[in-house]
Amino acid sequence: MALKHAVLAALLGGEYSGYQLTKIFDVGVSNFWYASPQQLYAELTRLEADGLIAGREVVQRGRPNKRVFTVTGSGAAELASFAAAPSKPLLIRDDLAVKVHAVDRVDPAPVIEQLLERAEEAAVKLAFFEQALVRMRGDLDEETFLRRGEHVGPYLSGLAGCRLEREMRDWCRKTARTLTARAAHAKRTEP
Repeated sequence: MALKHAVLAALLGGEYSGYQLTKIFDVGVSNFWYASPQQLYAELTRLEADGLIAGREVVQRGRPNKRVFTVTGSGAAELASFAAAPSKPLLIRDDLAVKVHAVDRVDPAPVIEQLLERAEEAAVKLAFFEQALVRMRGDLDEETFLRRGEHVGPYLSGLAGCRLEREMRDWCRKTARTLTARAAHAKRTEP
């Protein structure tokens, strides 16, 4: 998957400015694709040059003008082609997991500290995703929303984000507890 596909998918919800797109990525897309604001603005420029999105200037009173973007027919076709192509397996590259893997040969204290920090970050993201899901559902319970609600795609990917953040939070906490207990045991048994 390329960043262009994530941007096209995010723009399917309507007409958005680059600033709004960065907020969409923070809320609904960051659970499966991270991009900095600079990357997003550069991608918008490329997508527009390639004819996959169309931009127009919106004149605002008392504020700078803004440029908003929508997916074109070519962009929708590109996204349809991407959706029909076989998906690649999930690849994870996480430096914290490498540190945990090496913890038998390094000082565990900084790794434990980083695990606790990551657990807190995951808890914050989880709460944010859960609130976003409640907003998307509105007055509907989840089962009803999944059967007949609008914009089920972002909701379903949000559910995946919740699950990933919950698992990360729980794994980090358990791993930190395990390493802390092992370090305490090692201190008690030192000669």
